[in-house]
Amino acid sequence: MNGLAAFGLAAGVTRAVYEGVRRRGPGGRWLRTNHAGRSVDLYAGPATALGAAAGAGSGPVALAVLAAGACGAYDDVRGDHRRGFRAHLAALRHGEVTSGAVKLFGIGAASLVAGALLKERPADKLLAGVVIAGTAHLVNLTDVRPGRAGLLVLGLGLPGLLRGPAAAPLAAAPVGAALAVLADDLGEKTMLGDTGAHALGAALGAAVAAGNGRTGLVVHAAGLIAAAAWGEWDGART
Repeated sequence: MNGLAAFGLAAGVTRAVYEGVRRRGPGGRWLRTNHAGRSVDLYAGPATALGAAAGAGSGPVALAVLAAGACGAYDDVRGDHRRGFRAHLAALRHGEVTSGAVKLFGIGAASLVAGALLKERPADKLLAGVVIAGTAHLVNLTDVRPGRAGLLVLGLGLPGLLRGPAAAPLAAAPVGAALAVLADDLGEKTMLGDTGAHALGAALGAAVAAGNGRTGLVVHAAGLIAAAAWGEWDGART
C-alpha cells in the first residue's frame, strides 16, 4: 500500500466510524465537559484508532495501534483522577490495578511486540518498542486543548510522508485519521481522549521506528524518555 492509499483508507474509515457512532450516540461515559465547560463526545477516539489501524497496512503496527486504543479506552471509561507513573505504580504496589497501570503495561507490551516484528537486531527491536510506546505517551500528553494532539500528529507525521517506502504509508495512516476529525476537534464537538491520542501516537511511533536506523532510534528514544520525565515532573508539580 502506498502513502496516498494509506492516507485515504485511514481518513475514510475514521470518518465513517465517527459519523456512525455519532448517529448512534451511546453517550454516558463517552461524553465529557471540556476546559471551556462545553459538552463534547469522545467518539473521535475509537474512530481514529480503527482508521489508523486500517490504513497502516501492517499487522504489527495495527496490533500496537489497536492495543494502545483499547488501553486508552479503558482509561477513558474507567479512569480516575490520579496522574503520573509514580501514582499508578504506587497503587499497584498496594494491590490496586489502576487504569494508568493498564495503559503503562498494556501499551508497553504491545509496543515491544510491534518493535520486535518491525526490526531485525535485538537492540533495534527494543529501541523501536520504546519509540512506539513513548510516542503514544507524548501525543496523549498534548491532548489538553481542542485540536492540539491532532495538530501534533500532523506536524510530526507529514515529514514522514517524504521518507522511504517503508515509512511513508505508516506515517500517512495517522495523518489521515487525525485530519478526518480535526475540524470537529477544533470546533469542540468531539475529542480524541486517551483512546485516540494513544492510538495515533502508537501509529506515528511505528512510522518513526520503521523509517530510522540505530542512530535515529536512539535519538528519538532519548527525546521521548526526556519528554515523559518532564511530563511526570510537571504533573507532580501541578
